Order: sequence, then C-alpha cells, then structure tokens
Amino acid sequence: MSETLPVIVAGGGIGGLAAALALVRQGFSVKVLERAAEIGEIGAGIQLGPNAFHAFDALGVGDKARARAVYTDEMVMHDALDESLVGRIPTGEAFRKRFGNPYAVIHRVDVHRSLLEGAQETGRVEFLTSTRAERVEQDEHGVTVFDQHGNTHRGIALIGADGVKSAVRAQYVNDLPRVTGHVVYRAVIDKKDFPENLQWNAASIWVGPNCHLVHYPLRGGEQYNVVVTFHSRQQEEWGVTEGSREEVQSYFQGICPKARQLIDLPKSWKRWATADREPIGQWSFGRVTLLGDAAHPTTQYMAQGACMALEDAVTLGEALRVSGNNFVRAFDLYQRSRVARTARIVLSSREMGRIYHAKGVERLVRNDLWKGRTPERFYDAMEWLYGWNVDNCLAATA
Repeated sequence: MSETLPVIVAGGGIGGLAAALALVRQGFSVKVLERAAEIGEIGAGIQLGPNAFHAFDALGVGDKARARAVYTDEMVMHDALDESLVGRIPTGEAFRKRFGNPYAVIHRVDVHRSLLEGAQETGRVEFLTSTRAERVEQDEHGVTVFDQHGNTHRGIALIGADGVKSAVRAQYVNDLPRVTGHVVYRAVIDKKDFPENLQWNAASIWVGPNCHLVHYPLRGGEQYNVVVTFHSRQQEEWGVTEGSREEVQSYFQGICPKARQLIDLPKSWKRWATADREPIGQWSFGRVTLLGDAAHPTTQYMAQGACMALEDAVTLGEALRVSGNNFVRAFDLYQRSRVARTARIVLSSREMGRIYHAKGVERLVRNDLWKGRTPERFYDAMEWLYGWNVDNCLAATA
C-alpha cells in the first residue's frame, strides 16, 4: 500500500517545493499542503551563495534559477556614520573558481517560481491550497495528517516545511520563539527611482549603531532591493505588518547622507519583527521530520535562510538514496547531517547582528577586523559555508 501513497509536505514555500523536488527525484509522488489560497511567495530580495546554486543543480532547476539571478561583482560593507569602507569581498572569477558557483542576488518570488516550475514539470506533485496541516498521527506503515477543515491526508511520511510558526514543530517540540527586538523593513524600488550614486552591482551593507541598511540590484538591474534593520524601542511580537514611513525615519537620524537616501525612497514598506529559536538536536520523529525554517528558524544576518532550506532538501534526498528509501533511517541520517551546520548558521547570525550593529569602541574594533584582508583570506573563512555540495552533504555523519 505504501508504494501508492504520496509523501506529504506541509508548506508550499521555498523549503517545501525544494523537498518535493528532492522526493520526486527519489521516485516518490508528493502531496503539498499549503495554507495560503494560492501557491506563491511574499518578501523581496534574497542573496544566494554558491551553496544555493549547488542545491539548485542537484534539484534539477539550476538553469531556471540562474536565468533569473543578478550576479554581483562584490560584497561590500561601509560604515553608515562616516562612509568609510569596512570590507570588500570580490565575487567574480576567482570566487567562482574557488567555490564552483557564483554569488548572486534574486527576488524571492523568482526562487519560488523556479522551484514551482520544476515541481509542476515532474507531473508528480499535487498541490492542495487553503489547507493547513494541524496534527499528525503515525504508525508503522505511514502517517495521517489532519487539516483545519477536519480532512485527513494519508501518506508514507510527512515533511514539516511549514515555516517559522510550524504546526508540525509545535506538536513534536513545542518550544518558544526568541524574539530579538530587531525590526526589519523591506521594499523594492524601480531603478529610475533609485539613487545613481548607489547603483552598484554589489550586495551592499551600511553598518551603524543598533542598525544597518542593505541594497542590491534585482531582475536584471531594473529594480533594487532595500532592507533596513533597527533595534526597536518597544516590546515586539513576532510577525509581519505594514510599515510606517514615520517610524523607519525616526531610527536613522545619525547616519551619513549617502546611506540615508535609502530610507527616503520607499512609498510603502513591509515590517518584520524578527525572531529565531534555540537550535535543537532532534527534528526527526519516526516518519516525520522538519525542514527549513520549521527546523532551524534564523535571523537574516548571515543571508542563509533560504539557502539552508535548499541544502536541507538536497540532503534529505541523498539520505533517502543511501538508506534505500527507508524513511525512518533516512530521516535520522538527514537530521544528523544537518543539526550542527544549521545551528552554526543560527548562532553565527546572532553574532553577525552584533557585529553589524556595534557602537562606541566595539564599532572601532569592527572596522579594524577586515582591514587589509586579501580576497583569498576571505574565501578561506567562507569555505565551511560555501564549500557545501551534494557530494559532501552527508559528510558530517561519516
């Protein structure tokens, strides 16, 4: 009977679609349960390291993603108070040669579209919208997932890719989020409205006391992504709301005029009050496992949230392959391959947030950290992150 059942994936975001592709490549059919009324994505731009492109290739959608990405010449950091250069990392030919793939920026919707097209083309992924997985029961043959309408869905196994407020995680882990107090405003600006003196082909960050600003091109340079982050004065609750132009303006009084242009641009903002969770050592439970933000929600400072979900999906597929498609064994192998790496992202992201937002003497130390560092030394420091690929994704368990 199990041979005719699908694998159920809770969540139709980037992680859920990547998981669906990985499962189809192992011979399974998939049923995706998506709580939204349609399969889509919200948000603005995201950054893609070489590890993300290794994952796209392993999932069979590398060409689609590459066609929609913008390839940057460098990553660059400036001090938002005095405009001084803090660090510059070239991402051209030497970077690609070192890591086997480029660094790029892309609209989040375009990542999702690439994965969705790939899933639809397989003919083996069924999508159910307006359907939220709320509870799961399992036995030795499979799982039964109950949705908010009282309907049941029978499958061989369940992948909980249902995001930062995962119902699957709540059932098995039930831990509290760690609200950071950091607020992120995001907007996308057309090129004609973006300052010419900031139209750099770079992933650019301006770091200031208790705040930072990010900008980079999207969609062939026809648009620019703008992201600003600050420490809120008020008690925050985790979630997304409409932003206030007046609020964001009030947090950036001391920064230099060049960087300040960024917060004067958007006519409307989306406001994210951010949170993560403490890393956990177990996210596989028999025939149920977690993936992406459901497994390891992180803050944005390492620019690796989507990349980690893509890596998760590829690793899950490889774990199934080497386990002979035994889900219980594969889920355990997948978890052991991913726990330390994703925890490192969560914890490193917290520390990177501190570095970005340094003030006083800490700011001076931050500005000295990368002074005079060669590209090769930057690349060495990034090897643990960007050196990941399908061939070494199970290496942590060797």
